[in-house]
Amino acid sequence: MDPISAIDPKKDSSLAMLIEAAKRDYEIYYMEQKDLKLIDGCATAQATIIEIFDDQKKWYESKSNVSIDLKELNIILMRKDPPFDMEYIYTTYVLDKAEEDGVLIVNKPQSLRDMNEKVYTAWFPECTPSTLISRSMAEIKLFLGQHKKIVVKPLDGMGGKSIFVVDENDGNANVIIETLTNYGTCSAMAQVFIPEIKDGDKRILLIDGKPVPYALARIPSKDDNRGNLVMGAVGEGRELTERDKLICSKISETLKKKGILFCGIDVIGDYLTEINSTSPTGIRLPFEQIVFELQSKGIDVLLDAAHGPGIVPLDLRKLKPE
Repeated sequence: MDPISAIDPKKDSSLAMLIEAAKRDYEIYYMEQKDLKLIDGCATAQATIIEIFDDQKKWYESKSNVSIDLKELNIILMRKDPPFDMEYIYTTYVLDKAEEDGVLIVNKPQSLRDMNEKVYTAWFPECTPSTLISRSMAEIKLFLGQHKKIVVKPLDGMGGKSIFVVDENDGNANVIIETLTNYGTCSAMAQVFIPEIKDGDKRILLIDGKPVPYALARIPSKDDNRGNLVMGAVGEGRELTERDKLICSKISETLKKKGILFCGIDVIGDYLTEINSTSPTGIRLPFEQIVFELQSKGIDVLLDAAHGPGIVPLDLRKLKPE
């Protein structure tokens, strides 16, 4: 994961899962990317055994540093935030080897490489707004001309960074498109602007393909169009709508087949806009219903998750501590 000393304990989803794992008497080994290595075909790490506390002032304590073969672990939670760069890919190769040795990796390393969080929505066009993914500045300008108002964003971003709303009369449209595509050398995403963003960008969590019955609606501030908490949006817990449930049902089987045990999708209005599998957030929230469904049950669900072909060759129920 990212440095645990720098997380926000009030909302960090990785910490929420670690708290529940600790309650179930699991020993927790903490690693950053720099700690992983392959040596003579063996996936190993320099790890730190940590103790976890549900305390916003002191949420962890380092106990001891150990060298460990990753195959000795039961479960590895891959919780490194984007950017999804080459170092991220190299990390997934190490985790591939650990998975081959029988460790459950959440989420499956190959699928983390295959399923770009923005691009993979293209596999479900019936659920998405009209979307263009291209490096061509001319194509994006044509898309803007067709739809009058669009959202453009990079394919490797997170947290609302470098997301722009552009309309056909925007004098900055050309420079925005030039910047995002780096003058036609980098692919970007363009989507039709969805006015319902004013009502919130909903984060819906799916565990082993099953949606949690409550979403976190992130409502943009009055002076922003981005539904991201780090950009000033306000969170509100909501029950899933029938359309939300339909979208989840459309993608559920694919997520399970791909070994995406823990996923967070983004839905604006009636449309799927992203499928987040690298390090989904949305667990540790000030909404009792969501906390109940995830923080107290999420680890159990992961432990009891599907153990069929393509996910992990283990009966995970045997991994629970006595």
